[in-house]
Amino acid sequence: MDSPQSLFAKGDKDLQVMKAGAMLKKVKSKSWKKQRHFRLQEDGQTIWYKSRWAGTSHSTFSVADVEVVREGHQSEVLLSVAEEFPADLCFTLVFRGRRGNLDLVAESPSEAQAWIRGVSKLIQNAESMDDKERVDQWIWDWFQKADKNKDGRMNFKEVRTLLKMMNVDMNEEYALHLFTLADKSKSGCLENEEFVQFYKILTERKDMWRVFQDYSRDGQTLTLAELKDFLRQEQQEGERSWEHAQELIDRYEPSETAKKQGAMSIDGFQMYLVSPEGAILDPQRLTLNQDMSQPLSHYFICSSHNTYLMEDQLRGQSSQEAYIQALKRGCRCVEVDCWDGPNGEPVVYHGHTFTSKILFRDVITTLGEYAFKASEFPVILSLENHCSVEQQRVMAQLLDTILGDMLLREPLDGLVHQELPSPHDLKGKILLKAKKIGSLEESETLTDEATDEVSDEAEPESPSAENLSAEAICLHDKKSKFSRELSDLVVYCKSVHFHSFEYSRLHSKCYEMSSFSESKARKLAKDTGTEFVHHNSRQLSRVYPSGMRTDSSNYNPQELWNVGCQIVALNVQTAGLEMDLNDGLFRQNGCCGYVLKPDFMRNDDSFDPERPQDRDGYTSLQLSIQVISGQQLPKVNQKEGSIVDPLVRVEIYGVSQDQAKQETSYIDNNGFNPLWNETLNFIIHVPELALVRFVVEDYDKASRNDFMGQFTVPFTCIQPGYRHIHLLSKDGTAIPLSTLFVNVKISEVQQVDGHVPHHGYSAV
Repeated sequence: MDSPQSLFAKGDKDLQVMKAGAMLKKVKSKSWKKQRHFRLQEDGQTIWYKSRWAGTSHSTFSVADVEVVREGHQSEVLLSVAEEFPADLCFTLVFRGRRGNLDLVAESPSEAQAWIRGVSKLIQNAESMDDKERVDQWIWDWFQKADKNKDGRMNFKEVRTLLKMMNVDMNEEYALHLFTLADKSKSGCLENEEFVQFYKILTERKDMWRVFQDYSRDGQTLTLAELKDFLRQEQQEGERSWEHAQELIDRYEPSETAKKQGAMSIDGFQMYLVSPEGAILDPQRLTLNQDMSQPLSHYFICSSHNTYLMEDQLRGQSSQEAYIQALKRGCRCVEVDCWDGPNGEPVVYHGHTFTSKILFRDVITTLGEYAFKASEFPVILSLENHCSVEQQRVMAQLLDTILGDMLLREPLDGLVHQELPSPHDLKGKILLKAKKIGSLEESETLTDEATDEVSDEAEPESPSAENLSAEAICLHDKKSKFSRELSDLVVYCKSVHFHSFEYSRLHSKCYEMSSFSESKARKLAKDTGTEFVHHNSRQLSRVYPSGMRTDSSNYNPQELWNVGCQIVALNVQTAGLEMDLNDGLFRQNGCCGYVLKPDFMRNDDSFDPERPQDRDGYTSLQLSIQVISGQQLPKVNQKEGSIVDPLVRVEIYGVSQDQAKQETSYIDNNGFNPLWNETLNFIIHVPELALVRFVVEDYDKASRNDFMGQFTVPFTCIQPGYRHIHLLSKDGTAIPLSTLFVNVKISEVQQVDGHVPHHGYSAV
């Protein structure tokens, strides 16, 4: 049995070189360079490596986990050893998610090229696989794992082991029944096609078959009319259901006979429901579909805090790679903490801590190279300036020379308007956010230097690393000077101290913005939510994590989105619930980093997130989610006999009245195809702000449940009807073939005497 990748690898010279293996140097730093034997395994997708001293122990990774291959000195690590190793020997494997890069040095340029080309081809081939090829690859992977003696056949004992590896605890009698059905040759072993048949029997979707049967009169196919009825009644597609039915048959029906008859078989039906069109997230919302011509203040903006850090805030590594990762994720606001460095070169690090230092010059070079690879819309460079006037001038010069035309230096048409320009107007531009001498309207006849507070994040809550400098300044009543050169580069993001909403309403300009600690922002949101919403309709607000979060943990961004804060900065290097919400919100609109706020947060309406029912045109919705089944859920414990007991929890994040969660019961010993058929109901008061998070956990009665997978989707992007939810790992990467099957119904809530019925859900 050959996998699609192994067949591809057989006829390629570069991949044959990789299969033969090579001694490559793995480089972690100037002082850590060690020889490792690397080779591509027979499956054509797993790379195996070990040191010569490691005995039988070794490591592996899948080519599917590699996003791109960089050639030459294109990482900080390889740049640091550039004098020792020429560029034509060096390459970097960049992994998906938050996994660190793998920097390698070959023994010859030809060997390096074979690996660079080979891995690139494997990545391209994996990405171009169709659904059938992906399933074939999946089947082959399981066959390889279960074929312990590598004889290309599987006996019943190996099949029993395989079932446990696949998260299935099946009684021996039924397992033997399936084995016998697949063993057409009666040899007592499953070979190539017999194993494929066994896998197909194992993965039969009775849950989808029942749905199919509800609409198929003959039980074999859905006619065009029957498919149209399904789309109209279940998928709530309305008028376009007839046209769409024909499109689905043309796109997903594998049988040419059924196609000619204008019908869909169960195979075509299943292919449709597991495709992006059958997903819970409307694929049309994944494209750039929002109005991008409104003022910047009318958008939520994907934002990173202390972007230079790869880890914690006290001893973590500062790295250009952290900027690359943030920009790749769609972040449109990144932060730079600048301090005086040696030889007149400003450095970037978390001041008054043991975090490592990188050159400001290198950060800006990285920004110039990667700013617009994931999105063409503007990037805000949030500058925390702790430098002397002399090194500020160096910063201004570096910004000017490295960024060139990308850097916005003056108002777009030479005029200062009453509202900010739009993301569309600012495409391809980098905006500097920092303190500024004077205003945009002034003729700028001030002196070449001015004094102001050192740090924008100067609202100390505790003696933390975050604001030590600000506290020291306050205690000694010192002021820091600003250079004219750096000040002149600040246009639409002038940092100002926040006094009050009344003061801002009377005196502030649209291009002036304030930064708030998470606790200050939360207090303002709770006490004066309506005023905060109104303020944010005209001016930008940035919120940053507490300095006490030295572990780089995050706060819940939803509370600040509820009052319209645009730049809710998170530690993007830290996976978890908060980043799931952030990724969920910004997954829409082409992952461009900008999401248009609801209209009631952009106009003069008085919206109070604590009293949403007071809003004009208020209508609440009922969200009903039938959790039907799960498919091929991941194992938490990799021990061979360990099988999960999965449950599904649905969590709603939004205004305080919408915060809720409910969960299903758990299923004993079945992560392969658990069946729940349980319905969870929620009332949503502000659907425009709500996020729905689906979490799968392994139930443990003795300790905390283990996380298995999740998917977060904006309520407004949900497709109703029978849908699959494609699960993501804690790191936000896809878990192959791991899904939930649900039926989603959305309806208006009938109010009784002006009140919405309360369902008593538990708060998140």
